[in-house]
Amino acid sequence: MTVTVTVAPTRITAENPAWLRLRSAAESLQALQVQDGSVPDAGHHAEATLQVAAITESLAELAPLFPHDAAYLDAVVADFQAWATAGFAVPDFLASLLAFQPQLQRQDGLQHVVIFPMYTQNGSSSRLVEAVLIEVIWPDFVAGLEAGDYSNKLFVPIRFLDFTHGYNTNSAVLFPETVAVRATPTFTWGAIFADREAARFRRVLRAAADITSLDLPAGAAELLADQELTEATFVMWDLIHDRTHMRGDLPFDPFMIKQRMPYFLYSLEELRCDLTAFRESVRIEQDEDAGPEARRHAKLVQYAIIFDRIFRFAITGNRVRNYDGLGGQLLFAWLHQHHVLHWTDSRLSIDWDQVADAVIALGASIDELYWRSIDRPKMAHWLAAYQLISATLTPNPASVWAKGPDALPVAGPPRGLTDQVLDDEFPLSMFYEALEKKMRPVIESTAGITGASAL
Repeated sequence: MTVTVTVAPTRITAENPAWLRLRSAAESLQALQVQDGSVPDAGHHAEATLQVAAITESLAELAPLFPHDAAYLDAVVADFQAWATAGFAVPDFLASLLAFQPQLQRQDGLQHVVIFPMYTQNGSSSRLVEAVLIEVIWPDFVAGLEAGDYSNKLFVPIRFLDFTHGYNTNSAVLFPETVAVRATPTFTWGAIFADREAARFRRVLRAAADITSLDLPAGAAELLADQELTEATFVMWDLIHDRTHMRGDLPFDPFMIKQRMPYFLYSLEELRCDLTAFRESVRIEQDEDAGPEARRHAKLVQYAIIFDRIFRFAITGNRVRNYDGLGGQLLFAWLHQHHVLHWTDSRLSIDWDQVADAVIALGASIDELYWRSIDRPKMAHWLAAYQLISATLTPNPASVWAKGPDALPVAGPPRGLTDQVLDDEFPLSMFYEALEKKMRPVIESTAGITGASAL
């Protein structure tokens, strides 16, 4: 069920005095907390009590401006007060987490003040008190797609207005599973900061195109020129990507939740979802019954997937089981080996009239792997996945996996195979080694970026 907010509430800015007091108090609390979110030093409890009081007073002042979040704001005030009363032990914000249901009111521009003790994915691993002032991004054409063939009731695309220290990082998600709670609830939403994704993409693409002397097609150049256009494009991409994780002919659980498996399986799952978004965007672009905005953004999604994957994913992060990096490497090599991407005379060029067929073919090969996996033992599926990747990417010369099943402990438990996977099983190519050195400062500069940051 979606709750429609018929009258847009008052909007605030990052300079709102109550918000600033809230943010300051949260950051002061962070300095007193340890990794599990507690404040174990009794000598800090008086200060923690003062900061909790500042938070609850600020929330009370803000609450009339956020009537759509009344139940959540009441609950989070109660959770903060209970935490203080209990002596600042490991926090439990289950009641307020259950009360916060942003997926029920996806209205473009609708704001939320969100505060929880939580870790920030790709940011802080400690469950500190973090706060974000956000607004929903929900263009009409995305609402139409979601109401039609691309239903995704859990998906909430958002934009930063302001945030505490834990989000001055690479974190671009607000997920309920990061919140400190006594028991794991059923998760009913997941929020993605499309403005950070878009701003990061634009900065990286501009630099990479310059370094590689790539002539961008007109649509990609539009993305460089327009942050809001790029945000809407990423919302469409994320909508289709996110719903794909549990759709299709899948292994019983494509993520092997709570199971240990070779990291390249995660590479293929994330890439499969992106290539599905690409394929569906080609279909929407060609659908004469689709709305003009949906068709326009469908073409832009294709550019975003290719450029983000080959320019940012492939060389972001370290080389320790970097599954997103591996997916970007695989897409680049596939396009190169299918003669639609060229690195010639120190210039990168792409035959755009042939790209869609090549990308869809890679997606089809992963779909075929998944379809066959249903009839295969786990280790046989892993071996087949490795064969798919290594047919395009050259493994590390030290790899045991590259020697095939005869060199692997296939008679033992699956863990034996996982232990043989190198941290960098598929090293960067010479092209990427050179590109990474030139792009490293640009990629590092995107930490903490938002849609309001300079390109």
